[in-house]
Amino acid sequence: MNTGAAAAPEAQPEKAPAKPTRVPKRIAKTILNALKGGVVPRIGLPYIAVGRNAEIDALLDDVAVIEEGGASFRFIVGKYGSGKSFLLQTIRSHVMDRGFVVADADLSPERRLHGTKGQGLATYRELMQNLATKTMPEGGALALILERWSDALRLEVAESGLSPAAPGFAEALERRVLAHVTTLDDVVHGFEFGRVLSRYALATAGALDEPEAQKSLVLKWFRGEFATKAEAKTALGVNLVATDDNWYDFLKVFALFLKRAGYKGLLVLIDELVNLYKIPNTVSRQYNYEKILTMYNDTLQGKARHIGIVMSGTPQCVEDRRRGIFSYEALRSRLESGRFVREGRRDLMSPVIHLAPLSVEELLVLIEKLAAMHRDLYATNRTIDETTLAAFLSAEYGRVGAETHITPREIIRDFIEFLNILAQNPDVEPQALIESDAFRAAIGPSNAGKPDDSDDFVEFTL
Repeated sequence: MNTGAAAAPEAQPEKAPAKPTRVPKRIAKTILNALKGGVVPRIGLPYIAVGRNAEIDALLDDVAVIEEGGASFRFIVGKYGSGKSFLLQTIRSHVMDRGFVVADADLSPERRLHGTKGQGLATYRELMQNLATKTMPEGGALALILERWSDALRLEVAESGLSPAAPGFAEALERRVLAHVTTLDDVVHGFEFGRVLSRYALATAGALDEPEAQKSLVLKWFRGEFATKAEAKTALGVNLVATDDNWYDFLKVFALFLKRAGYKGLLVLIDELVNLYKIPNTVSRQYNYEKILTMYNDTLQGKARHIGIVMSGTPQCVEDRRRGIFSYEALRSRLESGRFVREGRRDLMSPVIHLAPLSVEELLVLIEKLAAMHRDLYATNRTIDETTLAAFLSAEYGRVGAETHITPREIIRDFIEFLNILAQNPDVEPQALIESDAFRAAIGPSNAGKPDDSDDFVEFTL
């Protein structure tokens, strides 16, 4: 069977993969459960990362620009199960280690970039809820960020010779806070942000009545949970709340604040663009694409600073000229590939990064890591040798339509199930399971009854 460019079965690795690193049990359990369920784990990705070095390097180049005061915008495009979400989570781990704050959200029918019934605001709330830093990688870092910033300001005042109990400490702290937040006044909504931030810092220092209640109100405002401007005015003295229309402006100001607070910048990751493609109403879809255009123009024209935006979706939801992003002419003309890009010759500096398939060698390394992780987690003392790993991949690539439809997600899910069955049935031999009728049922009919080394059955040798 011809497996296409995805398989390249004749390629021989130059040397055996390095011995996998032992993974803590909590992380191993999370990784294996997530991958078996078809989702990307939020922790432990360095233990299983393979391939994608070129894409990661391209995105990290953007990160360096963000750190220096610039901004970036990228699309990650690949079919279902090709590793888009995995790449997003991998870059998320990289930038948190570099001192960035990351906010991520998956779009859905209830979460869009624009809406008239709170769908845009719902996306903002999800992003703020998922704020993550190196010390809080699983999200929920908003309070920690504000607390660290307030503590740093109090320390600056204390180092100037004023103790927290001194009569003039609150006034000195307020002046220091104003010196920080006035830098936000030049941007849209910056003044209101400054006032709310000042309230948090003063509450943290005990300079306001009911400080914990005041801090809770500030967090509520940042999370976009005030329903009306009047409610925010009464609670915090600002005539502004996050809405469907202005939530992106909130992110831009927040990115500038993060830089002042000692972080390197803000990276925003938005997955599942296909949910915009699925919007049935043409006008609503176009409004969402217009929002993308606004964000794209802001980042490339220098209207946003210290912020990077990465969105991911399938080729269809991006390139379909009837319903996809390319149906919006202003975006299509900016994002469409030029005349020199061909298969095997990508431009990783362009706004759109198309994911290339993982090679067979990379998949072999990946499943070897998963096998070692599974063995250590469940203490099975059952080693899956390299010949068996190669036979498993050979069977996977022998399936009907594998050359165009098989994805890393499907292979990984099958492999973890394979490991689970072997762990729970010690009397079953791996090769027998691979060659069983149940496993081979989906393999092409031309393979039926043929030996493993036939021309129609993909053979891997090590």
